[in-house]
Amino acid sequence: MKLEPLTTLHADLKTPLEIGNGPYGVRTIFDVTGGTFEGQRFSGKVLTSGADWLLFDADGVSHLNVRITLETQDGAHIYVQYYGVIVVNEKVSAALDQGGSTDYGDTYFMTQPRFETGHSRYKWLNGVMAVAEGCLKPGAVEYRVFELVNG
Repeated sequence: MKLEPLTTLHADLKTPLEIGNGPYGVRTIFDVTGGTFEGQRFSGKVLTSGADWLLFDADGVSHLNVRITLETQDGAHIYVQYYGVIVVNEKVSAALDQGGSTDYGDTYFMTQPRFETGHSRYKWLNGVMAVAEGCLKPGAVEYRVFELVNG
């Protein structure tokens, strides 16, 4: 098994909505306001129809629950859902509190995107197993997405 680069996804985020400390942790919702994705086999924009329903647990781990819609440069729509984790360390805390950024590798920030589409040109994505590493940007999040392939 090896990892092949699939796309780099940049999602712009609205100021988070704090739900507060509930029975499972502190819930915060980050609405997606746009963005872009770029890869060798598909590129385009992130539509405004998504969000991350982030849950911060008592152990300093945030659990991502994200749904977004992509629109390729040729007009195809791709639904993406992913779960993941981000360990909230000092760098992540500072970036979240001050609207700053982190670099890839500054913390454990991993996701597992799943793609769905009915468009004939992109149906191959329905069978892709992908993983991604994330980092924070001012008012945004960015992921390097990789496809798991035989080899």
